[in-house]
Amino acid sequence: MTSNNPQTRAWQDLSRDHHLAPFSDFKQLSVKGPRIITHAKGVYLWDSEGHQILDGMAGLWCVAIGYGRDELADAASKQMRELPYYNLFFQTAHPPVLELAKVISEIAPEGMNHVFFTGSGSEGNDTMLRMVRHYWAIKGQPNKKVIISRKNGYHGSTVAGASLGGMTYMHEQGDLPIPGIVHIPQPYWFAEGGEMSPEEFGVWAANQLEEKILELGVDNVGAFIAEPIQGAGGVIVPPDSYWPRIKEILAKYDILFVADEVICGFGRTGEWFGSDFYGLKPHMMTIAKGLTSGYIPMGGLIVRDEVVAVLNEGGDFNHGFTYSGHPVAAAVALENIRILREEKIIERVHNETAPYLQKRLRELNDHPLVGEVRGVGLLGAIELVKDKATRARYEGKGVGMICRQFCFDNGLIMRAVGDTMIIAPPLVISKTEIDELVAKARKCLDLTLSALQG
Repeated sequence: MTSNNPQTRAWQDLSRDHHLAPFSDFKQLSVKGPRIITHAKGVYLWDSEGHQILDGMAGLWCVAIGYGRDELADAASKQMRELPYYNLFFQTAHPPVLELAKVISEIAPEGMNHVFFTGSGSEGNDTMLRMVRHYWAIKGQPNKKVIISRKNGYHGSTVAGASLGGMTYMHEQGDLPIPGIVHIPQPYWFAEGGEMSPEEFGVWAANQLEEKILELGVDNVGAFIAEPIQGAGGVIVPPDSYWPRIKEILAKYDILFVADEVICGFGRTGEWFGSDFYGLKPHMMTIAKGLTSGYIPMGGLIVRDEVVAVLNEGGDFNHGFTYSGHPVAAAVALENIRILREEKIIERVHNETAPYLQKRLRELNDHPLVGEVRGVGLLGAIELVKDKATRARYEGKGVGMICRQFCFDNGLIMRAVGDTMIIAPPLVISKTEIDELVAKARKCLDLTLSALQG
């Protein structure tokens, strides 16, 4: 990133000399230098060059109530002065975490009244893996260890999280996945449906779960984990036939179902959880991101009462983190959920802004570069193609990255997943700001098409 601002260059020098960034080519970034974000308000960011940017990704899917809410800063400050830290080990607890667990049980699906707190969604999925295996061991079925996940799913980047996820480029670094985790095809009709209709493909993709269970043996399978809508995989909204068939299969076999709600949770779909949107009844739900609107790290695992009843018979669960249920994070989460509830933000998403965003996004279907627009709630994906009829891509062109750079240069954060552009703006985005987002997206699509034709 070229800069005329000496302060920007100084910060980029610090990055080159001292900082290792996540999911980055270290050498490339040291040459280019990162964009330096200095402050934010509402749905907008500003960089050190003074550019205003509409954040179409809510940070990393997480800034639900928008940037700059003093109430969350005040909640953190008050808690830091009262009890800045204490752990939950050694049969000890503190008021913020207990109150938060109760509030989460009020908004979670019926029958899910217990929460194990972590520092992130990745840690939540690590916790899930250990809890699933502990659960089956207590029930006298220790062989039920295998967890089935999906190709191109994302469940974090810890060793367990990256193994649970189905990202092959992550598996190639570090000899992953670890044993006891297997993957089935994803419900990604646009890229993988071939000549099948979306409905046919949805059933086919769901049936892969039953086939894998039978291949492995029911007595060896402990759980199936899936995102209600795959986020980092490219906002993959399954065909309407997918989840009903999955629910039939889950009801047939004695395995646990885990919904990874790290992205879909806390209003992203226009319901409190993606499981509410699809009528799922998971045994466990991983949460993070929108729990605190990203203002402070926190995650967790919500557990169904029947599972807790078994865990209660198993003695110590030898698992936890220094920062499990951190009191400051709990105080921020409580305030964040209060704002979501009292300002009826999720209701507004459901009734107003989500239908409007989906309508406006689909107007991009007329663009020559766009093969499909899809989305649910305040989630959206735009497939970039060479041929609309065949869904063929521009092979080897890196079209998504070209478009992403045009977005950066024109005041919009829109993420590229391969040649799929995805958005997930803050839940507080207005209709006027949605109009701005779509206008900027169209401009960047035009620029991308011109670059490909040039």
